[in-house]
Amino acid sequence: MIRVSGFRDLMTRGGGAGRLFFISLIALLAGSVQAQPPESIRNTSDTVGPERLSASFASVAKKVEPAVVSIDTKGKMPEVTIRGDQEGKSRDLEDFIRRNLPPRPAYAVGSGFIVDPSGYVLTNYHVVRDSEKITVKLRDGDEFEAKIVGADEETDLAVLKIEAGKRLPYITFGDSDRAEIGDWVLAIGSPFGLARTVTAGIISQTNRETPQGNPFQRLLQTDAAINRGNSGGPLVDMDGNVIGVNSQIATSTGDYNGIGFALPSNEAANVYRQIVSYGKVKRGYLGVYLDSVKKEFAKVYGLPAAKGAIITSVRDPNGAAAKSGLMENDIILRLNGDLVIDAQDLIAKVASTPPGKDISVSFLRETGDRLTPRTVIVRLDERPSDSIEPEELDTPRSLPLKEKDEKLPFGLTLEPISGKEAEERNLKGREGLLIIRLETSSFLVEEKLSNGAQAIARGDLIERINRKPVGSLENFRAIVKGLAPGDPVVLHVSTFDRDGGTIVPRIVQFTVK
Repeated sequence: MIRVSGFRDLMTRGGGAGRLFFISLIALLAGSVQAQPPESIRNTSDTVGPERLSASFASVAKKVEPAVVSIDTKGKMPEVTIRGDQEGKSRDLEDFIRRNLPPRPAYAVGSGFIVDPSGYVLTNYHVVRDSEKITVKLRDGDEFEAKIVGADEETDLAVLKIEAGKRLPYITFGDSDRAEIGDWVLAIGSPFGLARTVTAGIISQTNRETPQGNPFQRLLQTDAAINRGNSGGPLVDMDGNVIGVNSQIATSTGDYNGIGFALPSNEAANVYRQIVSYGKVKRGYLGVYLDSVKKEFAKVYGLPAAKGAIITSVRDPNGAAAKSGLMENDIILRLNGDLVIDAQDLIAKVASTPPGKDISVSFLRETGDRLTPRTVIVRLDERPSDSIEPEELDTPRSLPLKEKDEKLPFGLTLEPISGKEAEERNLKGREGLLIIRLETSSFLVEEKLSNGAQAIARGDLIERINRKPVGSLENFRAIVKGLAPGDPVVLHVSTFDRDGGTIVPRIVQFTVK
């Protein structure tokens, strides 16, 4: 088992002014797979000698290398500003620093690859973000200044354009959906500025989510050696086609630990085509907040499997979902007949559908004690580029603890919400029990949302437990008393978001311990 402490992008900054983008790793990623030769090799013989495998690697490298580029960026120089009580002295100090200690621009090294002979280059957005000058170096030594055609923060991709005045070698996109665990792959790029470095490995896992990722970053995991500076370089199959764009590493040292991640080529190709066509990426949008159906929810609601997505709130009252009649607590099971695995899968499916297109949404609606199946046609809106995921709407909570608060199971201290408190917290019209304290010894402290944030906290209002309203402490106590270790629990919770000025409903699912 390999222990890792965090994710990092794969680019380097020189002169001590380096920029590294860290993604906190909240779980250990470990596993082992047995390497298998690719299908093109497996079909030729039952066993493959090292000579034949080496020749295959060499052939792929020769085919791909001419289209792989190194990217050097020069960052914008920071402005020197000094604030003080005396304006004149502050200005004198600023002038002294500018004359004697001028700010130095940050330099970065990354990778990329040519996807069109006219000079379009694909790389990671974090490689070129906030850059004043971008230089693309070809294999033959030619250098060209590049311009950013467009970028997509959701997938961390950017499209560059260089004017070489000649037809350039390029790489074609492969089908990342066909990638299988154990397939051989090559990673090519400029780790630590060492251009055209080739490393080999296998696909360790597919459809991998990282802690701070999003629905558009279901990544390919590989054990091919990739390091800082590999950002934006291609991960290619044994046919020399791009199946991924190297983007992240999981590491305990800052460098290669055997776990790297690449954005699948099918997503990258879609982003590239849209940026070239429209200058940005257009994604479908429902206008709702979602949570995933987990095993606890499936048991409580009598669903045959823990699959589907729950609408926790209709975010946009004039959006696509609201116009079609979708409501809070609807459980979406299928989209255009395709099974919805979870909330992330639904977001990805909707986002991959062009705005303005009609889709069929099959869902269950809670009517009393029954779940009624329904289907509606939804005309999708365009996803806002600055959209915020529901888990990001977390607010500081500070509540005074009253002396006579009663402690209840799960390590919760609750009290009914009064009219005054409801008004102060903008929860007027809602009924439930307010969480005054969550004991640090409670197992609920370990319950997390999909992005790693704590699932439940002080200041949350519990409105329902296992489909039943909780208007009083006695009511809540009676329901909890009938639960035993191993039983599923589904809480409907609301919190007021002070920044957004809205009530944010959530569904918290856990098993009694």
